[in-house]
Amino acid sequence: MKKVTVIGAGFVGATAAQRLAEKELADVVLIDVLEGIPAGKALDMVESAPVERFDAKVTGSTADYAPMEGSEVVIITAGIARKPGMSRDDLFKTNRDIVNGVCENVKKYAPNSVILMVTNPLDLMAYTAFKTTGFSSDRVIGMAGVLDSARFAAFVGMELGVSVKDISAMVLGGHGDTMVPMPRFTTVGGIPITELLPKETIDRISQRARDGGAEIVKLLKTGSAYYAPSSSVVAMAEAILLGKDRLLPASVYLRGEYGYEGFYLGVPAVIGAGGLKRVIQIKLNDEEKAGLDKSANAVKTQMAEVGLA
Repeated sequence: MKKVTVIGAGFVGATAAQRLAEKELADVVLIDVLEGIPAGKALDMVESAPVERFDAKVTGSTADYAPMEGSEVVIITAGIARKPGMSRDDLFKTNRDIVNGVCENVKKYAPNSVILMVTNPLDLMAYTAFKTTGFSSDRVIGMAGVLDSARFAAFVGMELGVSVKDISAMVLGGHGDTMVPMPRFTTVGGIPITELLPKETIDRISQRARDGGAEIVKLLKTGSAYYAPSSSVVAMAEAILLGKDRLLPASVYLRGEYGYEGFYLGVPAVIGAGGLKRVIQIKLNDEEKAGLDKSANAVKTQMAEVGLA
């Protein structure tokens, strides 16, 4: 069976490990700096296997990265979580140091892996991993668009009272307050939501999608979202492990696409064996392009402020 390493055994990482194992996508190595936590959670998952009927192996390791050797995919969730009132930008300095250390070990023990970055601030952390590892940019991808699009789809389903199985949503841009929901490219049974909902309703649920993470942080008070983020990164891992070539919104390193270059931003991307296959350039109208420009400029400004650009 293939191997996936999840670095960070907090709520997002542990839930991602559980989903990977239950789907039997790969054997899973769970790594964390906290003594006993990854091994304990891994053992708990193993003990659930006879009930859930999966044979994937789950093992835990504390601060020892050697067990990740041979991993095809490395999911990085390590870092501090956002707290109420804390912006994603506030997270950068602490999480940069954590991600840098993690990536040095990924480069050493899993030099042929694909990195899926989950740690926030997402676009900056993906860029940090890209630079630290020296990997080809098609093997360092940020998980943002799948999550943001899932939130948007969930809110569309609530508004219309329809099954989310029939909703296909698209959210582009940076993973933060300037993300860009795309109503024209969000459909219910193939029908764009612009034909189903008035503009004021679409604007309202678009804003709720932008605030989706903060809304959950406010409700939880002592943590941040993990069910939807773990589902989202596992969907990306599945596309890579099974070579599905799925078209998913993801944070990828741009080389002129959409007029941007030299940083990570959420765009439609084909993801399959080996990571990023290609970026899909859709024709945007003036309002959509202005929104994406605003989001791109916000990411570039953040990079400049923290010395990445």
